Amino acid sequence: MEKKTGNQIKLGVFVSVTMALFIVGIYFIGQRQKLFSSTFHVSGIFTDISGLQVGNNVRFSGINVGIIEDIEQVSDSTVRVDMQLVEHTRKFIKKNAIAIIGSDGLMGSKIIVIIPGTVGQQPLANDDVISTARQVSMDEIMHKLKVTSDNAALITSDLAVVMNSVREGKGTIGMLLMDSVFADNLDAAIVNVRQGAGGFKQNMDAASHNFLLRGFLKRKARIKEKEKEKALEIAKEKEKDKKK
Repeated sequence: MEKKTGNQIKLGVFVSVTMALFIVGIYFIGQRQKLFSSTFHVSGIFTDISGLQVGNNVRFSGINVGIIEDIEQVSDSTVRVDMQLVEHTRKFIKKNAIAIIGSDGLMGSKIIVIIPGTVGQQPLANDDVISTARQVSMDEIMHKLKVTSDNAALITSDLAVVMNSVREGKGTIGMLLMDSVFADNLDAAIVNVRQGAGGFKQNMDAASHNFLLRGFLKRKARIKEKEKEKALEIAKEKEKDKKK
């Protein structure tokens, strides 16, 4: 009799613990699915949902504010996604808010991210259709990186061919850079230019001391000085006009 009573007590404890765990599980699932919160519904039309599934989160300002309630194929190129959002966030989500599909972390499940609208707009109403935008997928990014890498490889290969031709003295640039005779002639030409410039300066200095040209040079200097003074006067008059 005592053994039977002990078994009944154990069975009662087991059933009680199981029921308590079941109720706690239902509570947490309900909290996650927003079953115990006041909610409203919106939907968005996407051309590609990128693996989004019913039950995935909806995020706003980094906070989970709802879940994906239903996904329905509307046409061969569009999919409607119904979202259930908590009521207290509605005042922050404006009519011109935008929904995009993102990822929960680098390799996480797909989620919908709602980008806030502009201040002053009316908040979303129940059963509104929110605007959507297509996010660049990782596959597209990797494809563009591959194309860029291939182009860089081709440019590097062509540059190597050009530099090899220059090193061997082929082409106009190669002949100019690798021909020692041309280099010597170029050096000599530069020396001649420098000497010519020095001789020209000496001639101009001598001419300035020549009494025949001295008057001409002085007149020219006075003309330049008058032009500078006139320009300064015009600038001062314009400044006065601006102050008036």
